[in-house]
Amino acid sequence: MLHQEIAAKGYGGHYQRVKMAIAPLRRGLPIDTPRERPPSPRQVARWITTTPPKRGLHPTEALRRLLEHCPELDQTHTLVRQFAAMLDARDAAPLPAWLDQLAASGLSVLASLANAIREDQLAVVQGITTPFNSGVNEGRITDLKLQKRIMAGRAGVPLLRHRVVLMAHLRRDYP
Repeated sequence: MLHQEIAAKGYGGHYQRVKMAIAPLRRGLPIDTPRERPPSPRQVARWITTTPPKRGLHPTEALRRLLEHCPELDQTHTLVRQFAAMLDARDAAPLPAWLDQLAASGLSVLASLANAIREDQLAVVQGITTPFNSGVNEGRITDLKLQKRIMAGRAGVPLLRHRVVLMAHLRRDYP
């Protein structure tokens, strides 16, 4: 009866969902307050890498609560924000000290990242300080790989070339 009443007012859900929602009430139990779903690792990574002014109110609050409960994540967040500040300022001077902090963080993943960056530190310094990047080339390579995947290996060079040229024209017309 309840389902019929709320369906008449515009509810489009199924009868079974209403039945499950009121089952605790029939047994005399209180209705649980809705719990927030824990964020996925991808969401947390996006929150950490997004600049604070560009984050919404909900992600900022959720990240703050998460950082309070996980000191390792708080430390990682601080280090990521420091690296982002280097990129924004195009200043690689703090990089050696930042790499030392990374290695001393006590987190094996960050220490291995520090070692990997140290192996190619000159290239990282160039990447931080120069205004140029290979984004356009990387985009074209991604397009080419996408076209090869779409064609499932059946495309010959002429057809693949034709599709890549069409993709380049589309990118130019609709950026």
